[in-house]
Amino acid sequence: MASGGSSDAEAELRRGFKALAVTRPDPAAAVYEVRLSRPAQRNALSPDSFAEIPRAMALLDRVPAARAVVLSAAGPHFCAGIELGGPGNPLTAPFSRGADPAAAAEGLRRAILGMQAALTAVELCRKPVIAAVHGACVGGGVDLVAACDIRYCSKDATFVLKEVDMAIVADLGALQRLPRIVGYGNAADLALTGRRITAAEAKEMGLVSRVFDSKQELDAGVAKIAKEKSANAVMGTKAVLLRSRDITVEQGLEHVATWNSGMLRSNDLMEAIKAFMEKRKPVFSKL
Repeated sequence: MASGGSSDAEAELRRGFKALAVTRPDPAAAVYEVRLSRPAQRNALSPDSFAEIPRAMALLDRVPAARAVVLSAAGPHFCAGIELGGPGNPLTAPFSRGADPAAAAEGLRRAILGMQAALTAVELCRKPVIAAVHGACVGGGVDLVAACDIRYCSKDATFVLKEVDMAIVADLGALQRLPRIVGYGNAADLALTGRRITAAEAKEMGLVSRVFDSKQELDAGVAKIAKEKSANAVMGTKAVLLRSRDITVEQGLEHVATWNSGMLRSNDLMEAIKAFMEKRKPVFSKL
């Protein structure tokens, strides 16, 4: 990526967002934070949220200094799900008398596909995205963290898929991604019962990898992730993992062989070997 492209992305990030805050908490670390920033609304996902999440991810994808992204939230809760009562929500817009039902259905379908794409943008970001969950994570919030690569939480975190209680089918990715993360049985349990699970149960079923005693410890622990890692290695690993998820083992092995045939002999590999021999930490290049 040309330096002009990365400079433009950094400038765009500095212009800010309505529903998010994007920062680099530690200038010495190659980790950026994308924070849901509507605490008064318990970070419910609004139309602004769905517009800005893919924008933030696309910009961070272009910033060489970003080797990993932490997805967090302001206030006492991570996310209350989709904002149902706000303006501009196509899911709750009244149906106009005399309107063509087929046209209305197609409009709603496009709106759902657009919201799906917004959360899939987290998965498509080349940089690893780590969810740091505290407090309540409800409905669309679970869809959002399911699109992340790694999920950590504090011990006060709870998770619930509420869609079945709202007489709708979850449609933003949880039903497609959760079975791969927690297994079909656990995903069916969560989706069909709408029951709330604790951080301990989320850890037991594999929804989160680690549970921290407090939000402060969660933030500190997550901040250590992806430091001093090769950008080429972490992005390549994410790409191969995602590709291998949807193909056979044999096809996955063929894919990673092809990937490494083009990417293995990098400056970062030489630096890693040299640093190992010299018993020091490697200094990897930016992309």
